[in-house]
Amino acid sequence: MADQPSRALVLYGDGLAHFVDPSHTHLHSLASKATCGFLSLPNAPSSENENERIIREFAHLLDACETYKILGSQDTSLVPTLPERFMGMKAAIITDDQFLQSFAGRLGFTVLSFNDINGNDHSHQSSSVDFFTSELLKLIGLQEGMTMEVTQFDLVFMHIGAGEKMDEHGSCSFAKRTEYINALVASITQKTQPGSDLGSCLHLSLVMSYGLVTEIDENLSVCNSKYERSQDLLLLFPKQSYTMKGEKPRVDVR
Repeated sequence: MADQPSRALVLYGDGLAHFVDPSHTHLHSLASKATCGFLSLPNAPSSENENERIIREFAHLLDACETYKILGSQDTSLVPTLPERFMGMKAAIITDDQFLQSFAGRLGFTVLSFNDINGNDHSHQSSSVDFFTSELLKLIGLQEGMTMEVTQFDLVFMHIGAGEKMDEHGSCSFAKRTEYINALVASITQKTQPGSDLGSCLHLSLVMSYGLVTEIDENLSVCNSKYERSQDLLLLFPKQSYTMKGEKPRVDVR
C-alpha cells in the first residue's frame, strides 16, 4: 500500500488458514489487490510440541532461525536483535502467548499484550474492531488521518491464533478468530484508503499459516498426493526459491 517512507503492520493468523472461507470477503479483497506468495517451512521435528511450533515458525518468518537454535544459551550477546539487523528499527509484537513473548523479547521486540492495547483486563475481542484498529495505527504514528513525524514503532507485528485468548472467558473458536482478522482487515483498509495520507505510509502484510499439518491432511492441496497424478495441476506448483538455500536444494521442506 505504501508509496512513501512507510510504517509496517503485520497481522499473523497463526493456524487460521484452514478456516478462511468465501464469507471472509475482506481477506479475499485484500488478496486480490496485494502481492501474494507462499512460504514453505521445514518439516517439524517429531518431538515438537505446540509451543515449540509457534516459536519455530515465527523464527522462520523473521529469518531468525539461528536465534531459535541457541534458545537454551544464556549468552544473550549471541542473539542479534532487530535494531542491530535493521538499522535501529523499532519493533513491537502484540501477543498473549507467553513463550512467544519471551522469544520476541530476545529478538529486540517491545512486547505488548492485547490488554496493553485495550487498556482493560479483557482480550481484544472485548473491544470494538474500530477502536483496536485505531490503537494499532497509533503505535506506528498514524492517527486522526495524519502521519506523525515521531512514532513509537516502525513495525508492529500482531500474533493471533494459537495460544491467544479471545474473550474474558479465555476461549474462542479458531473460526471466530479468523472472522476477527477479517473484520480487522476491513477496518484497516477503510481507515487507510489508497491515496490518503495514511494509506501512502502504511505497509500492511497479512500472514495466514496452517499450523500443524500432517501428510494425510486432505484439506491442504500441496500435501494431498492425488494432485501429483495430474500433470496439468503439477504446472501450478513451480519450484520456488524457498526450496534453495546457499545455492543448494533444501531437503527439509515440507
